[in-house]
Amino acid sequence: MEAARRLGVPLTVASERPSTFEQAQPERLLTLDFPNPELAAEQAARFAQRHPIAGVVGVDDDTAVVAAAIAERLQLRGNPLPAALAARDKHLQRMKLAEKGVPVPRFELRRVGEDVTDLAMHARYPCVLKPLRLSASRGVIRADDPPGFVAAFERLKRILEQAGCEMRDVGGVEGSASRIPHPASRCVLVEEFITGPEVALEGLVTGGRLQVLTLFDKPDPLDGPFFEETIYTTPSRLPPQAQAAIAGCAQAAVTALDLREGPIHAELRYNERGPWLIELAARPIGGRCSGALQFRGGASLEDVIVGHAVGMSLPSLERERQAAGVMMIPVPGAGVVREVQGVAAARALPLIDDVVITAHPGQTLVPWPEGSRYPGFIFARGETPQAVERALRAAHRRLEFVLD
Repeated sequence: MEAARRLGVPLTVASERPSTFEQAQPERLLTLDFPNPELAAEQAARFAQRHPIAGVVGVDDDTAVVAAAIAERLQLRGNPLPAALAARDKHLQRMKLAEKGVPVPRFELRRVGEDVTDLAMHARYPCVLKPLRLSASRGVIRADDPPGFVAAFERLKRILEQAGCEMRDVGGVEGSASRIPHPASRCVLVEEFITGPEVALEGLVTGGRLQVLTLFDKPDPLDGPFFEETIYTTPSRLPPQAQAAIAGCAQAAVTALDLREGPIHAELRYNERGPWLIELAARPIGGRCSGALQFRGGASLEDVIVGHAVGMSLPSLERERQAAGVMMIPVPGAGVVREVQGVAAARALPLIDDVVITAHPGQTLVPWPEGSRYPGFIFARGETPQAVERALRAAHRRLEFVLD
């Protein structure tokens, strides 16, 4: 919303639930049927008859699919709907990437009703169990042996039930939707654990061609058993040839999935065998993390995304000279937030841009793998990624979450 305001682009916000202000501002607020992208596209088309639409942007995994359907219906810049669906579903994505020779972990799909003891006896270790749809590493668990596999499998089943993934709306016309089990709730992806450092690639696709906007290092090892992320720093400290190989792998994935327009966020690992595509999403980086990415001239990632969607001339896509980073503040434990101490002291440290606490008093914190929400974010800028990383860790040490 801030990017659209800066660019002078009138904006309509579409939501799955009606706003009490929608009737007062019909050109600014719109309710769409998110679980049914085709129906949402028809609703958007009717809206466009009164309020012409120049572009559409999805901001998370589900709305990226809705945005693709709307773009197809209105002939706007966007991705084909099958490409957006493949980017959202981890198993479908794996199959398409493997079919085109993109390096991905060895994988297999298992159903929650199968004999978990038998599955555990025949699995290859170490392995990672994943839900097909949940984001932010929610429900992702590493298993190193059969007992660990059984425990992870049962835990993931409970997470899927808690997340409400067990049902979905179906129906092609308004008012006729019914509720049936969602196939994503009945399956678990079991894949090989890939060793090596993990990176996050932020990119923009134009006409099927990927432009890497930045490559974030993740200096904390993500070896499990759970995969809560912490620090991102950029520019990457990997050798230039490794960075080039990672960019090539991401482009191969974009081509394999037939993504054509818009932002992508990819997670990759790199080891002695080269780059491995872990996941690719047809959306920008989540949470507040985009605050760590700024371009020459002061443009934000959101400025670039909105400008691209409506066909504006883009500003320089060269990242700022300074190194930058963000820490997704780890969940300190399970409990209800009473207060957060030390925020002012953390903000006062050298190189720290800001400390943003998004958890509010009375909010329940849930650790990974059941959880998926960070209690806040720390931002820093400096001469080197190493200095930025040190500043983020120092600021984090100043914080104390008081929980009940």
